[in-house]
Amino acid sequence: MLMQNPPLIKRLAASVYELILLIAVWLICIGIFLAIFGDATHGLKRFMLQLLLWCMTGAYFVRCWKQAGQTLAMKTWKLKVVSRSGLSFTYQQLWLRYTLASLGLVALGSGFLWMLFDREGLCLHDRLTGCKVIAL
Repeated sequence: MLMQNPPLIKRLAASVYELILLIAVWLICIGIFLAIFGDATHGLKRFMLQLLLWCMTGAYFVRCWKQAGQTLAMKTWKLKVVSRSGLSFTYQQLWLRYTLASLGLVALGSGFLWMLFDREGLCLHDRLTGCKVIAL
């Protein structure tokens, strides 16, 4: 099977769809957090809420990637994460991918823009973790 890189527009569309789904889940988590802990606009509570949302989002991505190589948005847009070595993913590899992707996003999307200059069209987090996103 030929593993083709998906066009950038398809990856962006899947990312927007993913964001819409995540916002709904984040709002539920925020509501529960605020009901339990109250105001979280500053200090330790704010940090705890941000950490909770980051970890919850990571758990969603890692579980989906480990189970099927796809999140709901990736299924919709016919994308899949595969291992470049052909071996199964480890949880450590997937958590590292999520962490590096998060850092790349925070750094003005530089980890994702890397794909425009990479000879194989890989994002930086995929290059560093031995993963690849393919079009099905």
